Amino acid sequence: MNPFTLLIIYFTIFSGPMVTMLSSSFFLMWIGLEMNLLAIIPLMVNKSNPRTTEAATKYFITQATASMIFLLSIILNYKQLGIWFPQPQTNNLASSLIFISLAIKLGLSPFHAWLPEVTQGIPLNASLLLLTWQKLAPMTILFQIHQAIDPLIIILSALASVLIGAWGGLNQTQTRKIMAYSSIAHMGWMISILPYNPSLTMLNLLVYVVLTLAIFSILHPHSLISMKTMSLLWNKAPILLPSTALILLSMGGLPPLTGFLPKWLIITELLKNNNPVMATVMAITALINLFFYTRLIYSTSLTTFPTNNNSKMTLHQTSTKNYFTLPSATAIGTLALPLSSLMM
Repeated sequence: MNPFTLLIIYFTIFSGPMVTMLSSSFFLMWIGLEMNLLAIIPLMVNKSNPRTTEAATKYFITQATASMIFLLSIILNYKQLGIWFPQPQTNNLASSLIFISLAIKLGLSPFHAWLPEVTQGIPLNASLLLLTWQKLAPMTILFQIHQAIDPLIIILSALASVLIGAWGGLNQTQTRKIMAYSSIAHMGWMISILPYNPSLTMLNLLVYVVLTLAIFSILHPHSLISMKTMSLLWNKAPILLPSTALILLSMGGLPPLTGFLPKWLIITELLKNNNPVMATVMAITALINLFFYTRLIYSTSLTTFPTNNNSKMTLHQTSTKNYFTLPSATAIGTLALPLSSLMM
């Protein structure tokens, strides 16, 4: 792709969430979401083939539907209150429609079915943007208007998301689908605490973005698209094996790694607000998530699959891959737990 075209695309992708996050008008938020939607599609079909075309079409249809619902909800809000700004007085229909549209954009259950299929069909760099940067704008809107949304709807969607994110990833062998179901589960954790302590939602989002960036910094340079290809990482870049294991264990929320911090704080906050059932269910589903992360670690670090001599020789070749973000993302994603007192 033309470098000038790429520059415009990435600038638009960067500007879309910025417009949404810095605006207080629903209409400007909608414009930022549309900028985000239209800019990422060329990256999805950069390597044109039937899979990427299908994935980009699915993404466009679902996101356009969500944008239409969001526009309808802000028109209803304007008809009721006469303003384009979020208010706690927004009626239940408009607030429910806003939540549905944002749930579709975030891939929350029961509107999650598009996310694994789209993530699987696009390149790894586009998958990284889809699972991280594309979440910022909808989550910011949710953060601003959570008081107008019925907490019961949020909690039910959060429970369904963590359950589907856990069970859906169990039998997957494709790394992009595993990351997609991991995203669904993490989104469920984020919105579960939204009615009680929205700042923890932002903390969880930050930790999730850092961990996802770290794992894709390993997947993308070596095109690790399945568990089979991950099993050959030991003879491509053996120094990455400890980093891969630490990042995946942190994503699973295993103490004393950074990924344990948001889960610990969220469960504590749920117990403080007399919601022990939800805290228990979410803790159990976190164990299921940890299981399929452990499967990835097992296939990467603890087994040596049968390989021919040519592939074994790659161990002795000098790696030309660049890992610009990996050291800092790994350090933050695994060693930040002692800073929990400052974050709290």
